[in-house]
Amino acid sequence: MSTEPRINDRIRVPEVRLVGPSGEQVGIVPLAKALELAQEYDLDLVEVAATARPPVCKLMDYGKFKYESAMKAREARKNQAHTVIKEMKLRPKIDPHDYDTKKGHVVRFLKQGDKVKITIMFRGREQSRPELGFRLLQRLADDVQELGFVESAPKQDGRNMIMVLGPHKKKTEAMAEARALADARKAERQGRTATDSAEAQDGIEADEAAAEVLEADEAVEAVEADEAAEVEQPAETAQDA
Repeated sequence: MSTEPRINDRIRVPEVRLVGPSGEQVGIVPLAKALELAQEYDLDLVEVAATARPPVCKLMDYGKFKYESAMKAREARKNQAHTVIKEMKLRPKIDPHDYDTKKGHVVRFLKQGDKVKITIMFRGREQSRPELGFRLLQRLADDVQELGFVESAPKQDGRNMIMVLGPHKKKTEAMAEARALADARKAERQGRTATDSAEAQDGIEADEAAAEVLEADEAVEAVEADEAAEVEQPAETAQDA
């Protein structure tokens, strides 16, 4: 079923309660009169309250209204924060390098405002040493305590031991900081581009100025040469006489 409001000729009632373009109350008018006013203002007649008696209609630019509504909805979706639970799996006897890599992922998730489910996987005889997994989870919690806290304490779940870390920052705060950082980097790049362009323009202007000076010097030398030639010419004529 369509949720689009009825507009113009799709409105099928004898009269409507009309609202003007600026929100002013026009009153109850026949549908034909409302459509005539809409045509006069070059606007649409839009039914905004179909269940009212009579229905409430407003004069507006419906295309512009739909565009602005879509932009508002898009902005609202962009600002929505959906907390996501990420998962990171480790082994009780994890290599130090692998531990640092896994911890880096956990740090990134917490900075993004997401929860992290840490799973220690036991195999074979490792199941008889749950303290290894507990110590590893405690170590990880201590390493990231500035970014997150233990939301769910370590507990055994079959062959696995699970702990959940929660971020100190809310998802909205993390998103806002990420956008601010991105905007700052963009502004910095634009500033460098502008500076490079200005320096390049200064170099071009300097080259043009040097060329003009050179042309001027050449012109002066040419004039001086012509004057010297004119001075020598009468002397040669007198000598011939």
